[in-house]
Amino acid sequence: MKLLEIFSTNYINHYIYFYNTMEVSLEKIPKNPIIIEGFPGLGYVSTIAMEYLIENLKAKPIGKIVSDKLAPIATIHKGELRRPFEIFYDNKNNLILLHAITDVNGLEWKIADTIIQFSKKVKAKEVISIEGVNAPFTKKKISSPFYHSNKEAIEKKLKKLGYSELKEGAVLGVTGSLMLRAPKKLPLTYIFAETTSKLPDSRAAAEIVKVLNNYLALKIDVRPLLKKAEETETKIKAILKEGLRGKKDLAKKSKDLSYVG
Repeated sequence: MKLLEIFSTNYINHYIYFYNTMEVSLEKIPKNPIIIEGFPGLGYVSTIAMEYLIENLKAKPIGKIVSDKLAPIATIHKGELRRPFEIFYDNKNNLILLHAITDVNGLEWKIADTIIQFSKKVKAKEVISIEGVNAPFTKKKISSPFYHSNKEAIEKKLKKLGYSELKEGAVLGVTGSLMLRAPKKLPLTYIFAETTSKLPDSRAAAEIVKVLNNYLALKIDVRPLLKKAEETETKIKAILKEGLRGKKDLAKKSKDLSYVG
């Protein structure tokens, strides 16, 4: 399906485009960038990774994607308003970061189509999708990253860097929609990190950032993210331990109070 740009206009360095029912608003139009997108999903891996990328690359907001179908969630971060679906730009590396902080269930096809049309507008060199994927239960702490691409040259580069191609698996959400909808001529790369956690998984997010470091030469320090993972694990273990102790205390009290009468 080919989407048409329904309407476009500009107001003194402000550009607005409408794709289907989604409005793309930009303060500037970067030329030939690489686009990285990540949406809330398993273990919040892509969400954590995107937040870390934005902060460490010092990417600046240059626009937003708006739809009345998106949940109206506004957040404040370091005194600044953050929107449900925002567009950030890293001028140094010519990277556009598409970051959503709200659930996009039911909008996957529309968002995928909007990303495709947006990538055409900015003449993107490549679109990189980051995602957490289910991993079998394991005691190992290090999450294995995988890749998939529709371009042989990209696959060769990632393989040379020492990463494994995703051979089997089901990909859902916006990433799955992009896989199915995007034209072959648009270079698409998918970076996956295994996670067994339903809780925020900073360690898996760190693995994705490591891959992007090597692939795009970003030089981002992932140690703070790994430290955060350890702190989160320690906190969760403490909560679970207290919960187990509470259950034992409750069971003991119930036994002490029981009687036959």
